[in-house]
Amino acid sequence: MSSFFTDDSAEAPAPALEGEASVPAQGAPPQASGSDASGNASASSAGRTHSVNLVVIDPDDVARNRLLTQLGTDVSSFPQIEDLLPYLNGEPVVLVLGPSCAIDGSLTGVERVLHAHREVGSILVAEELTTNLLQQALRAGVKDVLASPADDNQIHEAIDRVAAGLSKSPGTPESDDPLFEGDGELGQVVTVFSTKGGAGKSVIATNLGVCLAQRSDKPVVLIDADLQFGDIAVMLKLSPQHTIVDAVSSLDRLDASLMQSLLVTHESSGLLILPAPLEPAFADQIGATEMIQIVEVLRRFCSHVIIDTPAYFNDVVLGMIEISDEVLLIAGMDIPNIKNVKIGLQTLRLLNTPMEKLRLVLNRANSKVKLDVTEVERTLQMSADILVPSDIVVPQSVNRGVPVVQSSKRSGVAKAIEEMADLFCPEGASTKRSRR
Repeated sequence: MSSFFTDDSAEAPAPALEGEASVPAQGAPPQASGSDASGNASASSAGRTHSVNLVVIDPDDVARNRLLTQLGTDVSSFPQIEDLLPYLNGEPVVLVLGPSCAIDGSLTGVERVLHAHREVGSILVAEELTTNLLQQALRAGVKDVLASPADDNQIHEAIDRVAAGLSKSPGTPESDDPLFEGDGELGQVVTVFSTKGGAGKSVIATNLGVCLAQRSDKPVVLIDADLQFGDIAVMLKLSPQHTIVDAVSSLDRLDASLMQSLLVTHESSGLLILPAPLEPAFADQIGATEMIQIVEVLRRFCSHVIIDTPAYFNDVVLGMIEISDEVLLIAGMDIPNIKNVKIGLQTLRLLNTPMEKLRLVLNRANSKVKLDVTEVERTLQMSADILVPSDIVVPQSVNRGVPVVQSSKRSGVAKAIEEMADLFCPEGASTKRSRR
């Protein structure tokens, strides 16, 4: 195991002053009575090691020492999670929270630390597993909850799972990229919205983003703002290390460089993606204000910011529509879809949304469903800007994880998406940036 504390003879350092970078502690941490001088368990108690810093947190001396004994050597410990803060330096850390943390309100402090330090992960060992406790732990960002006393293999496997998902703090990018230097011109914000699930909104947003990324000489970012059940990363077969949650937790220092480190790249097109949270519970922690701040940072260095939204109105969706330059309203060719779109349009009019920035996209427009495009336009009192045909290549591309505009370039769907991209970036108006 690795540890923060490498020189037991040195005195513990004072907490870093505001504005100073924290450094690994060189002395032993504060220990509860009953611990040995180093605060570590006997080397003979548990021989298993992990390539990550391990820290035990529990206000109770007995419970804390029991976990130290079980985990083995080079494990640090603190009574309170606040005591750990001066020692955090960006290196990955796994917290093992003892049973007392589940009953004394410690999870509130744990939540603050986990959201502010994405290089820190945690598991909780609790005396009793209840639904209420599991919900509290999930909301706090705890990755795993084990019953006490935890089996040795069980606790080590849980630590390994958490450690595998951690990386160094993204606060300092490894290198500067001129692509992320703003030129003073704000990028265009395009929100893709539908009032009915299954209308093809995410497919259109993804393919439009890929198409624009291939045309633009500046970065193009796709934000998955379906905060509970976003599918963009899955549709592109990406395994993101960071999500919108990381951006929200770093809002006080969020700039182009930090944002660059949080985005995941779709290699074949160059499209950058800010994925939705990995767990639905995180959606409650993200509001319209935070999302608007993120978009404002992105548009400083991007040519286009595409926002995929959930199929319902909430404060985040309304906030995205309000700050957007263009809104693509996606409608399927069936009665429930058209009914919901009509209600959605009425809602937007009541909210004084400028109708001139709304563009109607009819998906599966050639389906034999006995609905005529002209009839739909008359019902909605607006003309369709883009007609996207129905084609088997769409579900095939989704299952393969390759966008239609790349896998089936000659299909009617790909041509419709290219026509849609012309609305925002006419082909030939901007040169494709080189791939590195």
